[in-house]
Amino acid sequence: MSRQKLIAAAGLGAAATVLSACATYGKEPTPGGAPAPNPETDAPGAPPTVQGIANTADIPVGSGLIVDGVVVTQPSEGVFAGFSAVCTHAGCTVSEVVDGTIVCPCHGSRFNLDGSVANGPASRPLDTRAVSVRGDSIVLG
Repeated sequence: MSRQKLIAAAGLGAAATVLSACATYGKEPTPGGAPAPNPETDAPGAPPTVQGIANTADIPVGSGLIVDGVVVTQPSEGVFAGFSAVCTHAGCTVSEVVDGTIVCPCHGSRFNLDGSVANGPASRPLDTRAVSVRGDSIVLG
């Protein structure tokens, strides 16, 4: 590499470093990668707004909803459960919740609203996913 190209490359590297520092100057890091509070919608001192994956009203009692790779069910009034949408038989994605069962379209496995096997060939329950209710939203975790 010629001396001229080496000096030019060093100058570009220094410029990139300065621009990167300017882009983050004055911004507080957020622990754990949590979203930064939005000053327009979050009250001072309040936790950041939580984004739900579904509304409680979208999940009828005795049924469920599949969203973003998660099956959320409401087996009884006000009780919500979450499961992976991946069938434990062969790794297919379950497709719907019908008549109180979670249906896998690939080989006919069906799961109860508590994730347990209702009908094989699957031999083990769906993997659980932690969900909780915040206001009228279902959130992961």
